[in-house]
Amino acid sequence: MDGTKFAKMLSDKHLFELDRMAYKYSAADVREFSEILRQNFAQPLPLVDFAGQALVCLPNLAQISTKSMKQLLSVPAESQPFGVQAMTEEIHATLQIENIHSTRNSIRHILNGNAPRNEEENRIYGMKRGLDFIADQQNEITEKNLHQLYQISTGEYLPAEDKLLPDHFYRHDAVYIVGGEESRKGLSDELLPQVMKQLIDFANAEDDLNELHKAAILHFAFAYYHPYFDGNGRTARLLHLWYLARHGYPAALFTPFSRYIDESKAAYYKAYERVEKNAMLTGYTDVTPFLSYFCKEVYNRLQADTAPAHTDFKVYQQALVEGRITEKERLLWEYVLSAYGTSEFTTKQLEKDFRNAAYATIRTFVMKFHDMDLLAARNAGNRVFYKVK
Repeated sequence: MDGTKFAKMLSDKHLFELDRMAYKYSAADVREFSEILRQNFAQPLPLVDFAGQALVCLPNLAQISTKSMKQLLSVPAESQPFGVQAMTEEIHATLQIENIHSTRNSIRHILNGNAPRNEEENRIYGMKRGLDFIADQQNEITEKNLHQLYQISTGEYLPAEDKLLPDHFYRHDAVYIVGGEESRKGLSDELLPQVMKQLIDFANAEDDLNELHKAAILHFAFAYYHPYFDGNGRTARLLHLWYLARHGYPAALFTPFSRYIDESKAAYYKAYERVEKNAMLTGYTDVTPFLSYFCKEVYNRLQADTAPAHTDFKVYQQALVEGRITEKERLLWEYVLSAYGTSEFTTKQLEKDFRNAAYATIRTFVMKFHDMDLLAARNAGNRVFYKVK
């Protein structure tokens, strides 16, 4: 293949849809183009596909913005291990992706320390336990800890037919994966111990992959192998966050990744399909379509979810230094930043959620911080909604 045609194909907007590329050029051109990529540009991974061949990726074709990198590397100001607002959104979205019903009111009920009242809240409670588990820096990524994460977040709340057998880390039978246009059979259960060990070894290995790319590869590979009867998607997303939290990206636990996935759910499942469809044409499995999806639809769309960037925190810091803010008001302000982020709230809601201050204290707090121009107010009938400015 001459360089001009190769460059044209490499810059084609349908680069990751090889069936469309074959129609536009030719099947022979696509096979030759893909082989050049594999031999000269692709990076082999210590993971295998269903045929036992190494997975590969082309990280240079999945660019991550500097802004996204900076945000995930930032250290959140809150003292909590996981932003409450981000946790609410993460739980709601990760269940929504799998068409599991949940409400933010039920999530808030569980996050406030209340016991689950029904099956829906059992699932929410499980996800909260999972997020708490990955936020604990003492929990290293091991097969044993992965099993524990799965059990406390999902496994314990499944019907009997979907539970793992005692002393089994992974499923003991076949499974069919549904998520895109067609279902497919998951990896043989006999191969799971081997490939999952490779996956955990890969998570802990030192290499030259960008950590954000590596987290997305772990996410893909986990769901691709499908080691459980149910809850694979939720666990894959938890593993993604877990890896980032352990590798110098503290803001990952204050960023509801699953919200961005839910907003692009069709593209999320399509990315998996593209990897597998492309493999049928090329003879090898390239995970770059999934990396490209994650960079474009998740990483490069990240926004500050803890508080707006233009809030003048100097005003708050000066008032704190001068003793014009009480200890209770300091705790309330930190709670508002973490629990609500850019969302609106009322004094009644704050009293109910915070649970450790009288209504008069709450009222005084919001009025003071509104006067300090740290909170904006919006009247709606006989109610006033506040939000961080």
